[in-house]
Amino acid sequence: MNDELAKDTLHGRLRRDREALLWKLDGLSEYDARRPLTATGTNLLGLVKHVATVEARYFGEVFGRPSPLPLCRWQDSDGSDLWAAEDETREQIVAFYRRTWEHSDATIGALPLDAPGRVPWWPEPHADTNLFAVMVHVLGESIRHAGHADILREGLDGRTGLRPEHERRIDEEARAAHWARVEQAAKSAAADRG
Repeated sequence: MNDELAKDTLHGRLRRDREALLWKLDGLSEYDARRPLTATGTNLLGLVKHVATVEARYFGEVFGRPSPLPLCRWQDSDGSDLWAAEDETREQIVAFYRRTWEHSDATIGALPLDAPGRVPWWPEPHADTNLFAVMVHVLGESIRHAGHADILREGLDGRTGLRPEHERRIDEEARAAHWARVEQAAKSAAADRG
């Protein structure tokens, strides 16, 4: 595989997963987009904000191409990128993510896969890296958080999937029957082994 094909493949997957993450916000109320859905406060809009910040840092300062959008210094990060404050609108956070895509895409387009970068928040000897490693890392982050978003959205209203064109109408009866089979298997295994 040549470098351009590898870069195009990774970049294409990153673009797909960006869209999947944003799709998880479609049709949600402000409250449902923002409310904490896990014990640690994970929420859908916060995942979008976090992934936007991750991309902005990795495809920005790592390659000496700082994001044109304001970011706190990575040393000063306080976790506020994981949730939306009262004064931040969904539109602002989505726009931040989309503008970050433009900057990230420009970095990816301008640099070869072996372009050197430095991730100051990674421990030595791993801080010195290259575009290929950063693309794999950011893609992993995006996939991980898109998966979180998929589970959170399923918990809210049962919607699942990667893209709207692949979404199927929810068959509540079939879903309940499947859930019951899985529950029964868990109970049987626990009784047999427990």
